[in-house]
Amino acid sequence: MDPQPYLIETELSGKGVVLTPLLRSHREALLCAEADGNLSELWYTSVPNASNIDNYLDNALLQKQQGLALPFVVLDKHSNTLIGATRYCNADGLNKRLEIGYTWYGKSYQRSAVNTQCKLLLLSYAFEQLGSIAVEFRTHWHNQASRAAIARLGAKQDGVLRNHSVDDQGCYRDTVVFSITNHEWPTVKRSLQHKLARYPSQV
Repeated sequence: MDPQPYLIETELSGKGVVLTPLLRSHREALLCAEADGNLSELWYTSVPNASNIDNYLDNALLQKQQGLALPFVVLDKHSNTLIGATRYCNADGLNKRLEIGYTWYGKSYQRSAVNTQCKLLLLSYAFEQLGSIAVEFRTHWHNQASRAAIARLGAKQDGVLRNHSVDDQGCYRDTVVFSITNHEWPTVKRSLQHKLARYPSQV
């Protein structure tokens, strides 16, 4: 008998957002969401555009097939508009660890309750349903906004991976690694719920 897989596909729904599994049919909606702020022009992110959207979808769905990732698109629950994407990735079923990454939202939804809602949904499922012992977040050293947002979640910085990778321009990337452990999760969850309660709108 095959062991139970670590990642189990699901749809996650909150007050203002729905995280639903990524499909190839989301292609055009993803490009529309990217155009809200021309997000792919930020050199330190990996937001898809018209030139690489097919590779983006191929890689995400291949990682899902391999049991390494669960990619989602983010929908505004009230308008059913696709506003971004995120995923579980680098899953280690043996050690019950995974990363939340590849996260981006259209500019109109940044600095709103969206990211806090999405992270509460993803972290709750990772710790309470998948039995994860730690959840990682990784970002580019130069992505100051992302680093600040991860710290605000309650994640602690583990360290910096120097010359961690090389981008398509031949530039080296230093990767900052954060994590939340299962022992820290109850306090982090309470903090995220408190933050959400203070937003005038859930989106």
